[in-house]
Amino acid sequence: MKLKIAYQGVPGAYSYIAAQTIYPDQEYISCLSFEQAMDSVQSGEADFAVIPVENSNAGRVSDVHFLLPQTGLSIVGEFFLRIQHQLLGLPDAELKDIKTASSHPQALAQCSTFLKKHNIRPVQRIDTALSCQDVINNKDKSQAAIASKSAAEIYGLKILAPDIENANNNTTRFLIMSPKAIIPEDDGSNFITSFIFKAKNIPAALYKALGGFATNGINITKLESYLLEGKFVSAQFYVEIESHPARQNFKNAFEELKFFSSELHILGTYQAHPYRYL
Repeated sequence: MKLKIAYQGVPGAYSYIAAQTIYPDQEYISCLSFEQAMDSVQSGEADFAVIPVENSNAGRVSDVHFLLPQTGLSIVGEFFLRIQHQLLGLPDAELKDIKTASSHPQALAQCSTFLKKHNIRPVQRIDTALSCQDVINNKDKSQAAIASKSAAEIYGLKILAPDIENANNNTTRFLIMSPKAIIPEDDGSNFITSFIFKAKNIPAALYKALGGFATNGINITKLESYLLEGKFVSAQFYVEIESHPARQNFKNAFEELKFFSSELHILGTYQAHPYRYL
């Protein structure tokens, strides 16, 4: 029986490409939003969701980190996908014809230099591949989409300009979400543990909560804060560290973290992708 993999977007989207690369020859479930993709896993409609969380050029993907604590899902893996954007138009269009380019806000940000150089107005769309459908439906030679080579093939569009991203190392990180925690055995290799916590409302609570990671030699690779319930005095923190729960230094650091936090939830422990260390 094939696995069911949920992703945000339609065939040709980068999340679709990532899902195919991680889980070849499986069943892929197209979802309108990141929340819908995660909900499909939570409901049992899908086995896993492949969700983009950050890009090396454009930064964090909006909304995703806010959704992670709410879903009840666990992170069981990460994947890095090299992103190569193409400017796609109708078969009879030329680059000089293009006045607007539609795509996901992240893709537009990743191609801002090219768009500015050619005086092309960016138009935000919910998904890169959906932008291709707009070009087809509108039948306007002045409109283009920014999407993948796969999308060009699927929707029969012409590549007017290849590889238009700002940086030649443009890469997006994806998280693999599962309804159940799957903690791999500690074999001594590199692991990432993701968790969220809320520091106690006392002086130096954050400093003391994280101090245990420094004293136990654990590298914090990500630390981000989020306001809770619209209150500027209440913040939740999303953290990623390089360690495994079976290790003693992990246990020591978390004992200290628990003492200075009012809430703590581990989202998952998973093998670090080799791309991290290239």
